Amino acid sequence: MSIKIEMLRCFRAVAEHGSLAEAAASLGRTPSAVSMMLKQFEEHVGAPLFETARKSRLTPIGQMILAVARRELEHFERTVSVIEGLSRADLGFVRVATTPSVAQSVLPPILRAYLASHPNVRIDMSDMDSRAVQAELEADRADIGLASLGAVKGLDCTPLFSDRFGVICRADHPLTRNWDELTWADLHGIDFIANGLCEQIRNPDFAPILEAARLMVRNTASRLGLVRAGVGITVLPRLVMSPEVTDLAFLPLVDADARREVWLMTQPRHVLTPAARDLAEAIAGARIAGDE
Repeated sequence: MSIKIEMLRCFRAVAEHGSLAEAAASLGRTPSAVSMMLKQFEEHVGAPLFETARKSRLTPIGQMILAVARRELEHFERTVSVIEGLSRADLGFVRVATTPSVAQSVLPPILRAYLASHPNVRIDMSDMDSRAVQAELEADRADIGLASLGAVKGLDCTPLFSDRFGVICRADHPLTRNWDELTWADLHGIDFIANGLCEQIRNPDFAPILEAARLMVRNTASRLGLVRAGVGITVLPRLVMSPEVTDLAFLPLVDADARREVWLMTQPRHVLTPAARDLAEAIAGARIAGDE
């Protein structure tokens, strides 16, 4: 007969309480059942564990086995606790890959609420362009992705929201004077800072502006910093600009209807941890307002 975890629990209880009756009460068993299990354990060990039938004093080997039993039971109970925590999404580690603009404008309130309700879950969030988000998901280096890609084969994909593209320039730029009449033609001759999202704008009048760009910058914060410094203007989705930004202007174009679509992408649901599923559901269920 092999040693079972219940034998160790039974032995520890008897040793700590000093009597079969008290040990049985703490374990929710009858004294006869505890006595039978303890007898089986001693038969397996091949030596008595208690000096007397009253179970008040351990033999030398009983003392040594108790120390080992306590250590292993504590380890087992911690392991069970972790497994149960993972299964309830109380514990876990979630990897998120997202575009910078979504990380800045969409995720903060969602993550604040999620972390408050999942205090023992850790999140590793990386921001990158949409193609890199796809690569992270396909290489299984991310559980959840947020990007402007559309549906990707092999991933669970859900559209979240869309927002309109517009010109971003300094608030004191001459373009802001007639912003309600702005068209692509007004951008000719102005230094333009290209970015990865520009490929989603398929208006033929935009093509020569993009082709003439001498600067390609993929990081959102860097692009906005260059615009602030007067290096040029750029085109980005509306939600990139938070209401707190007052030194830059977002100028929607009257002859442009291009919109960015942001999708939630995850590994197939059956391979996600409960913690990752909970976060994906929180993102999908959030009221994310695009623009009109």
